Amino acid sequence: MSDKKPAASGNSTGGGGGSGGGGGGGGDNKEKRRKESILDLSKYLEKTIRVKFAGGREAAGVLKGYDPLLNLVLDNTIEFLRDPDDYKLADDTRHLGLVVCRGTSVVLICPQDGMESIQNPFIAQEG
Repeated sequence: MSDKKPAASGNSTGGGGGSGGGGGGGGDNKEKRRKESILDLSKYLEKTIRVKFAGGREAAGVLKGYDPLLNLVLDNTIEFLRDPDDYKLADDTRHLGLVVCRGTSVVLICPQDGMESIQNPFIAQEG
């Protein structure tokens, strides 16, 4: 008689295989990199800024704080209302006070003191 045992069936731990799992590079590359903000808003802290939002709303207030995602904290905020029938800004405003602006909806940030309203130069002049 032979002393040979039959081969085991099922899963085997020997031979081939692999570590299973997705690799991922060396451990030294796992440094947390802080995403730098495009804008340096520190120079506008405690100054009045104007913010335009997706959807057309506009507001102005004193910048009290911000984060890298452009979430803003504004104080003494005033919203500039729009005419519902026309996209132009109306002369109406409303006082909002302390506001937290979500960064994903912010479209434009500019200093209030450098803004000046001008006529549209692209409208054909009648004459």
